[in-house]
Amino acid sequence: MKIATIVAVGGVVMALWAPATMAQDVRNDVRDLRQDRRDVRQDTRNIRQDRRDIRQDRRQLMQDRKAGNTAAAQAEAKDLRADRRDLRTDIRDRRQDRRDVRQDRRDLRQDRRANEAK
Repeated sequence: MKIATIVAVGGVVMALWAPATMAQDVRNDVRDLRQDRRDVRQDTRNIRQDRRDIRQDRRQLMQDRKAGNTAAAQAEAKDLRADRRDLRTDIRDRRQDRRDVRQDRRDLRQDRRANEAK
């Protein structure tokens, strides 16, 4: 008798706990999706800034070369390489964040469907 009572009580607890857990999954998915969208926007801003920096570095490099200032030209070339490296890193980050957004959307749809089914 005690085992049947424990099983019955455990079943009631699970029945009450499962919907709350599913709702929490949806909230977590929404929060993750918002954060990933913020990350994509920030990465896009960083990419724009990197491209501006690259344009400025190219202009400065050309001016230094025309002026015959090799030391400044070498410094600008080094800065240009660093900015290009930053650009590649930011593009890679944005690509990963976009993947995360797609995955979060899939998770959100899946969790919402699971909530509707119950």
